[in-house]
Amino acid sequence: MTPSTELLTTDEDLSECYRRVRQHSVAICRSLQPEDYVVQPVIDVSPPKWHLGHITWFWETFVLVPNQPGYRVFHDDFSFVFNSYYETVGKRVLRGERGNMTRPTIEEVYRYRAYVDEHMVRFLQNTDLTPELKALIDLGLNHEQQHQELLITDIKYILGHNPLFPTVQIPFDVPEPKSYLSRTPHLPEGVYTIGYRGDDFHFDNELGVHKVYLADYTLQPALVTNAEYLEFMEAGGYRQFRHWLSDGWAWVNANKIEAPLYWHRVEGEWWNYTVDGLKPVAPDEPVCHVSYYEADAFARWRGQRLPTEAEWEAAADQFDWGQRWEWTASAYLPYPGFTTAEGAVGEYNGKFMINQMVLRGASVATPAGHSRPTYRNFFQPDKRWQFTGIRLAK
Repeated sequence: MTPSTELLTTDEDLSECYRRVRQHSVAICRSLQPEDYVVQPVIDVSPPKWHLGHITWFWETFVLVPNQPGYRVFHDDFSFVFNSYYETVGKRVLRGERGNMTRPTIEEVYRYRAYVDEHMVRFLQNTDLTPELKALIDLGLNHEQQHQELLITDIKYILGHNPLFPTVQIPFDVPEPKSYLSRTPHLPEGVYTIGYRGDDFHFDNELGVHKVYLADYTLQPALVTNAEYLEFMEAGGYRQFRHWLSDGWAWVNANKIEAPLYWHRVEGEWWNYTVDGLKPVAPDEPVCHVSYYEADAFARWRGQRLPTEAEWEAAADQFDWGQRWEWTASAYLPYPGFTTAEGAVGEYNGKFMINQMVLRGASVATPAGHSRPTYRNFFQPDKRWQFTGIRLAK
């Protein structure tokens, strides 16, 4: 599967696209109970109520307030409550405190959403957008799609750490066996062009088209499966330090890690929490919810390695991708010539280019139209609550 990269569909104007994207955020949360909206089990996971408020705050703060004459903010305190990391915009609730906010209520957040949507649709229908403003709208739509994926992963984490393992209906594609290309992706030694070269939406971290020399290499056409990963586990992979980076080995021991996230050993068998509840681990599905440390250790155990992000991108048209975000061996760093935009928008990517690893592709939780071969996702090497998987290289 190679996902679509188009956000605006045929014969759809921008206001309709805005409505569609905004409705999908609500659809993800439709089957939640009120208590589900406010839980924050760990600092990385934000309550669904906060996500819904934050993506609404983005539209109000960056589009309506500076560009709609006479616009009045819905609530004076919501910028403090729903700002995420934008130092330019002002003070905010600390990330780890989001789960302590019983107020505003869910009902207030949905009223906030309705208020901002009414003004945004009117704004989009009655405003001649400058190229700069159009770019800001595109960023807002893609920002919301990023939070839609975070909503899914955070909801799964919240419910997956509930001892009752509740089910929930979420609109995303269930992984299915894929028919991979029969030929193993192989690229000869040479110089390859990396970076975004089109005219559609892209993030600033994809810019800086540049040449990269790559030695001869081969990629595994299919992602590593649960059955393959289970072989690593049964061979003592989590107990043998020689497979692990130093930081990874410390992480395994400090956190007593022995399996991917959401795996549970029940009466000698491995089970996996899904949004449909606890189910036996499906051997043919791509392994999911593994950290960079685990991906790297598995690759070493198999006598192979993880691809660099340049290797992944150069070969992306030779294999199916899109079921799992795929860890690469590349640190998240700027491309040559990268520049940070002025103002709050400049805080979007650049300041996070430290202590993180790049993931490529997309996952079953990624919204339609929100992926492309040059997309650079990034997380710290211990993170695994996203739909992360493994592709091997040699």
